[in-house]
Amino acid sequence: MDLFEKLLANRGPLGSHSHYAHGYFTFPKLEGEIAPRMTFRGKQVLTWSLNNYLGLANHPEVRKVDAEAAAEYGMALPMGARIMSGNSNNHERLESELAEFVQKEDAFLLNFGYQGVVSIIDALVDRHDVIVYDAESHACIIDGVRLHQGKRFVYQHNDMESLEKQLQRATRLTNETGGAILVITEGVFGMSGNLGKLKEVVALKEKYSFRLFIDDAHGFGTMGATGAGTGEHLGVQDGIDIYFSTFAKSMASIGAFVASNEQVIEYLRYNMRSQTYAKSLPMPLVVGALKRLELLRTKPELKENLWKVVNALQSGLREKGFNIGTTQSPVTPVLLNGQIPDATALTLDLRENYNIFCSIVVYPVVPKDVIMLRLIPTAVHTMEDVAETIAAFEAISAKLDKGLYTKSSVAV
Repeated sequence: MDLFEKLLANRGPLGSHSHYAHGYFTFPKLEGEIAPRMTFRGKQVLTWSLNNYLGLANHPEVRKVDAEAAAEYGMALPMGARIMSGNSNNHERLESELAEFVQKEDAFLLNFGYQGVVSIIDALVDRHDVIVYDAESHACIIDGVRLHQGKRFVYQHNDMESLEKQLQRATRLTNETGGAILVITEGVFGMSGNLGKLKEVVALKEKYSFRLFIDDAHGFGTMGATGAGTGEHLGVQDGIDIYFSTFAKSMASIGAFVASNEQVIEYLRYNMRSQTYAKSLPMPLVVGALKRLELLRTKPELKENLWKVVNALQSGLREKGFNIGTTQSPVTPVLLNGQIPDATALTLDLRENYNIFCSIVVYPVVPKDVIMLRLIPTAVHTMEDVAETIAAFEAISAKLDKGLYTKSSVAV
């Protein structure tokens, strides 16, 4: 078969719906200034789908520094990969400040979060090593694990008995191969909002020899007394051997970093192929990240405002009888009973008649007959936004219970 014919015959689980989903359910365009209220298809909507946790995307100090840095440096400087010609004092200063913030010896700046996680895993392990990872790990972890040429064992989500069984298997195998064990999990799981059981995982180090790699994309800036992440929140930051986060969430930018002891970071600096063979992160993004990190450190009210909104939203939803699962973080899933056609009509109603825009998640990401509406509160949402959203959710939930969406033929 011709390659293109094969691709067109099987467009994939998402692509197979592109003929009606594109531009509305997939690849929608939110326009205007980044804010709780933006424009979607010509009308204003209250949006809960942006990972702008601390409201830094349009913070006046951030916008000023971004603009000044772009004017001073342009987007090309520095040219080349860091290892060859793309290093700078600002890149190294950012790494130093990030390491100090997350309580690690050193850090390495990465161009992208997703690519960074894949490349970190690739650099850390060889075919003699075993990876043990949580079943609900983010796609970037799954892709990194898939590249691993050695054994990999998955444990049931946050199930310490299952993890211990896999550690026993991994230990037996590495005793034969002379390899090592890498355990991978997340600080905050981005769909459910629950926390990785980091304290329990770290405690298993007393019985088993392994290193722990944490993806804390949703925890950095939102969790812990200082915002240093889920490890700080749970009191086990020291037990995390390799700490990763992206700038795409609390920092509202592009880029990422990995932090660990000096020797491990030095190793990664010279062995991460995605960084060795990629152009350095542009200077305006680095200077902008320095300003964002400064605000994380010096303006605790940003995180305090976020959690005021989170607590109001989550407690309000629970009081109205909504199932928001086991979230312990700002990520707020609302779980409803329904099938994909119901989800389609419900989303249309929510956006067209109630002017609420949030992410919708259906099978196979969640079980069949479950609809997840995923809300991301931010520090710049208001109590009025919360009240309006809960009222809208009450209305659509009542319609769903009456079967009105099953009979719907609403089109966009």
